[in-house]
Amino acid sequence: MPLDVVDLRNFYAQQLGAVARRFVSLGIRAHWSDTHGQRVAGVGYPTPYLGLFQEEAERCLAFMPAAQGVIKWPTGGPALAALVEDYDLPLPDLSVDRFLLIHALEMSEDAPSFLREVWRVLAPGGLALLVVPNRRGLWARMDTTPFGHGQPYSRSQIIQLLRETSFTPTSWGEALYMPPIARGWLIRSAVAWERTGRTISAPFAGVHIVEAMKEVYRTIPARREKRRLVPVLEPALAPSPGGAAVGRAKPSDHMLSV
Repeated sequence: MPLDVVDLRNFYAQQLGAVARRFVSLGIRAHWSDTHGQRVAGVGYPTPYLGLFQEEAERCLAFMPAAQGVIKWPTGGPALAALVEDYDLPLPDLSVDRFLLIHALEMSEDAPSFLREVWRVLAPGGLALLVVPNRRGLWARMDTTPFGHGQPYSRSQIIQLLRETSFTPTSWGEALYMPPIARGWLIRSAVAWERTGRTISAPFAGVHIVEAMKEVYRTIPARREKRRLVPVLEPALAPSPGGAAVGRAKPSDHMLSV
């Protein structure tokens, strides 16, 4: 079940949340360095990260699940956040170029249906960026942060899920190598943890950051079964031995296809 939106907001207001936001934002920007002219949407709790694109994208929209709740975003100006159902996004088909999923996939009760809905609203060749807790990481094992709730995933599980829902993984990244402990000395050494983890490609990162492209296949028409024509029998009047007319069947000039 998704966390309450107030808990998510409070986490990012804390020092540990600010550090997590910084490193996850760097990972997101490594995949999406330029979104000029793009229609960008996010689902889950994407507002701490959509600000990366707000000034350059054509538009930015945030969608938050009904079970989680929604807060106004941005704090100044017209609201660009809405409360939605996971499997019924209020967007027409092919209406988004980039879709950010964070605090979303691991909270979904039906991940394949959720991703198929994302697939529906993405334009052909559109990109989805998934930030998903790593099953092998420390952040998924401690419920003191939002990344410790829901269903964490391994890399192979993500690949399988994306292929089942017509997405192709195009690039991978990780973030949050430091332990999820709000201690002063750990917070101060966060940059060293992150740099070391990336350098040695450590398997215990807190989150996977996966870019996936929407697959669009050409429809192949079904082969029609060859039809066989058979005669249709129709009744016809013929004289009986006693002089009365009785009905008989004779081949019709018409043909019936079966």
